[in-house]
Amino acid sequence: MAQQTETQSYDVIEKHDNIEIRYYPPAAKVMSKGKINGNSNFRNLFNYISGSNSKNEKISMTTPVYMKTDKENQIMEFVLPKKFNDKEIPIPVNNNLEVYKSKEGTYASIRYSGYNNIEKQALNTKRLLNKLRELNRKVVGKPILLSYDAPYKFYNRRNEILFELSN
Repeated sequence: MAQQTETQSYDVIEKHDNIEIRYYPPAAKVMSKGKINGNSNFRNLFNYISGSNSKNEKISMTTPVYMKTDKENQIMEFVLPKKFNDKEIPIPVNNNLEVYKSKEGTYASIRYSGYNNIEKQALNTKRLLNKLRELNRKVVGKPILLSYDAPYKFYNRRNEILFELSN
């Protein structure tokens, strides 16, 4: 049986080979920051959507899961279902979580399949950056890894590298 999971919406503005330039509207998200090589981010986020929030509300899992790093932390974000874009977002019980609405923006994306690893991530980041240089597009910030599939899915996995673009 196939499970239907809500996916964050975006509009494809341009396509260049396997690169997409996308517009993302604002979206409700919940974020967890943890030490690099730690494993608490997913657990904290999963507990939040399982009801560890101010409304004791179970929240459906969506895709993608956002992953990035800053100087000291790994950052993981869950996109909340669309209904939270227009209604109050439950407050996390865990003080290490933050809920917010993302700003709209233009992003470049490259998609690849299989289980993600450092080599695949580096190769696809390089491919995306090279194409963006060729297109004379300016990148803002660091790469963001998007994961669309549960860990137990073996075939047709979807991963993406995303960079915000300046206007």
